[in-house]
Amino acid sequence: MTAAEDKTRRPGGDGAAEPHDPARASGYTDPPERVGFFTDTSVCIGCKACEVACKEWNALPADGFSLSGMSYDNTRELGASTWRHVAFVEQTVPDGASGGAPDGAVAPGDRPLLGLTPVEPASAPGGDAAEEPPGSKIRWLMSSDVCKHCTHAACLDVCPTGALFRTEFGTVVVQDDICNGCGYCVPACPYGVIEQRPDDGRAFKCTMCYDRLGAGMEPACAKACPTESIQFGPLDELRERAAQRLDALHDAGVPEARLYGHDPDDGVGGDGAFFLLLDEPEVYGLPPDPQVTTRDLPRMWRHAAAAGVALLCAVGASAAATAVTAVTARRKASA
Repeated sequence: MTAAEDKTRRPGGDGAAEPHDPARASGYTDPPERVGFFTDTSVCIGCKACEVACKEWNALPADGFSLSGMSYDNTRELGASTWRHVAFVEQTVPDGASGGAPDGAVAPGDRPLLGLTPVEPASAPGGDAAEEPPGSKIRWLMSSDVCKHCTHAACLDVCPTGALFRTEFGTVVVQDDICNGCGYCVPACPYGVIEQRPDDGRAFKCTMCYDRLGAGMEPACAKACPTESIQFGPLDELRERAAQRLDALHDAGVPEARLYGHDPDDGVGGDGAFFLLLDEPEVYGLPPDPQVTTRDLPRMWRHAAAAGVALLCAVGASAAATAVTAVTARRKASA
């Protein structure tokens, strides 16, 4: 975190209010309203229009499209060339399960919304329908993942060249022409978003279409989303909209719906890109309790400075004692 950003209250810290305006904390005197993404996974259809739009607008290279054997999705995860990634999660739902079960099952009436699909039993020899095995309903969970543009972004703390910077919109952007390929930002990200390209080692990630924002346009992924699963706008408005959507799902009998990354008091100060999920975060490949990986750096530097001062004092005292001993010895020798 930059020195200016460190003036804001860190999660769990004891700072004052107004901690969640990262653009102003980074030195922008009159920044525009902070913007972000709200991804409602309950209406994601897995079309990957967001991935295509992102690649086309940002001229990203192909990924290779190798199947992992773990999913029908062939981009697999976010990376230097994949700034938007649609996760496909297949779940088997036991018969008779109801909404809110630990396995994420939902009531039959929720099928159109939540993607619960009955599997037709195969025909046995002779044309008779085979007995339907237990656990014969399948649910697809789909979610378009992206950089979270954290309020307290550890990647900014560790970048030695200033290639990573906070924009006036509160987003976090990598300047690839300044990146030296050190890779410090990769382990610093609590979400595993940032990746280096293998050819030159430079880091890349979502910019929330910074060039489009400057022209008053919405990001390409949100523009292309046909179901409005990806919603873009002022972050405070998105949080209100997400809370209303969550209440509507709970009222409709979907108790397992939850928000992720929306809370300004979470481990990273709230995300600039947050989600409505239909199961635990781990199911989607998200950490359950992300933390600012550099949160202890100020304390560590203070301890290191104190240790350095103590060491210098000890060395000085030792040198003084040695000098006194030498002078005393010379006086005795000359006496």
